[in-house]
Amino acid sequence: MVVDSNRGAHMRAELTSQPETWARAAAMRDEQALLPASGARIAVVGCGTSWFMAQSYAALREAAGHGETDAFTASEFPFGRSYDAIVALTRSGTTTEVLELTERVTGATPVVAVVGDTTSPLVDLADTVIGLPFADEQSVVQTRFATTALALFRASLGENLDGAIADAQAVLDGSDDAALAEADQYSFLGMGWAMGLAHEAALKMRESSQSWTESYSSMEYRHGPIAIAAPGRITWQLGAAPDGLQAQVEATGARFVQHAIDPMADLVRLHRVALDRAVAKGLDPDQPRNLTRSVILDD
Repeated sequence: MVVDSNRGAHMRAELTSQPETWARAAAMRDEQALLPASGARIAVVGCGTSWFMAQSYAALREAAGHGETDAFTASEFPFGRSYDAIVALTRSGTTTEVLELTERVTGATPVVAVVGDTTSPLVDLADTVIGLPFADEQSVVQTRFATTALALFRASLGENLDGAIADAQAVLDGSDDAALAEADQYSFLGMGWAMGLAHEAALKMRESSQSWTESYSSMEYRHGPIAIAAPGRITWQLGAAPDGLQAQVEATGARFVQHAIDPMADLVRLHRVALDRAVAKGLDPDQPRNLTRSVILDD
């Protein structure tokens, strides 16, 4: 596949920097200590990509025994429910729904904001701010901010990210199977914390290349969605797959894709595949159709 390097130049530079930004986030011990303590009952909120990272963080935090953790898109936050703290994840810090939520809970529930733009309005509203300006991006399509925030969260839970960083670097140092960018349709699957990554993978491919993508819990895929599996289509599993799923997918004629690496590193591979698919179609994921860096709603 011939790639025009001028299209998606920001996205390419940003997705390539992820091993470096993950390592930097993993080393931010003081900032990690600002996140809600183990045992606290918390909600993690965001919109779009940030919501999917919230889902992954919530699953990881609960699985590690650090306390009940819910994830919501900001517009669906249950204000009648009590939490010890809210973690608000947003690259821009200007997303209307996140700002409105933070204003509404002021004085009632502490908000820890994790933001890319440390000059944004959210900084003045939140009780605590963790800035990741080194992971902020120029491309509209997010890559490194989302995964760097998740790296921060994973490290705060006691995970060693050396393996994930090495896996991501190996992906970037290698090349991708060109057929990965040429399918008619994509279904992304994940279990546990990788389910949020599957949703994010589908969104990235959809935003970047205007492709038909879907995402599901791996176990739920067989409860109906597998009906769309067919020759020329890809079912891409991030992380571990349920027993027998690969054989069932391949029996449909669809291609089953799975890589034995950290799921976050496999998302890096998807970032590059999505970019290359977009550029091959004459699209620019730095400025995708109908999208802006932040959703700011009119009054």
